[in-house]
Amino acid sequence: MKIAIFGGSFDPPHIGHEVIVHEALKRLDIDVLYIVPTYLNPFKKSFFLDETVRFKLIQKLFDTEEKVKVCDYEVKQKRPVYTIETVKYLQQETKCSVVYLIIGQDNLKTLPLWSGYDELKEQVTFVVATRNNHSNEMGEVEFLQLPINIAVSSTEIRENGFLSHIPEKLKGDLKQILQKGKKTLEKRVQNIVQILDDKKAENIEIVDLKDKDYLVDCVIIATTLNGKHAAALLSVLRETLKPQNEEFLRVDEDDNWTVIDLGDIFIHLMSEEYREKYTLEEFLKELPRK
Repeated sequence: MKIAIFGGSFDPPHIGHEVIVHEALKRLDIDVLYIVPTYLNPFKKSFFLDETVRFKLIQKLFDTEEKVKVCDYEVKQKRPVYTIETVKYLQQETKCSVVYLIIGQDNLKTLPLWSGYDELKEQVTFVVATRNNHSNEMGEVEFLQLPINIAVSSTEIRENGFLSHIPEKLKGDLKQILQKGKKTLEKRVQNIVQILDDKKAENIEIVDLKDKDYLVDCVIIATTLNGKHAAALLSVLRETLKPQNEEFLRVDEDDNWTVIDLGDIFIHLMSEEYREKYTLEEFLKELPRK
């Protein structure tokens, strides 16, 4: 049995992924092509769409392809999984004699850094989806090419509003997800602002950073009256937000400046002196766009 493995975040799936799969089916002598969405890429810290959503979208996109199977091995692990683990798992499951591993051209630079790379290059034949002509060697590793004449990435799609370069089959689903995500973030932000306002925080400002090159989508800044007030605000935020499933990933607490990291939202509680001194909102507004 001969198989191909195409793994990735697919966050979200796009027409580039669709073309890669169709070209692989056309050009490779294989019995099955396994698409393996990650739970979390070992080189990344977070994802936009959760693993369940991404898995279902890929299933829907390729549900009519007889030779394509969407594998949930990595999703089920609930942790970053190295490619060598997945290869070994599918080798054992399928008893295959040949494994083609499909990767994107942008992976070539980091390939030698992959865990188990030396073992991996002995187990698979690399197939690189290339946008331009490439040498057919990378050091000691030879690879096949899948010429893909389309320049698109999941990052670009997220930044440009999701729907450009999305397969027609998935546009309705992704539009609903995007709209729901916006409403959820806005509701969470307004909830936090209301809590701060009720507890006498002053000069509350919301800075939307979804289109900026920054760690989070939104920053909330509020002025505190004194150190005790800052501590009280932090306490009430914890008491109110944790039961609402907000996760406090990190808290740096100080009388003059407390930072609360909720993953996609930062809350800055600052004394009036520090607010004037550091002009944080001005810095954030001047950040470059993605």
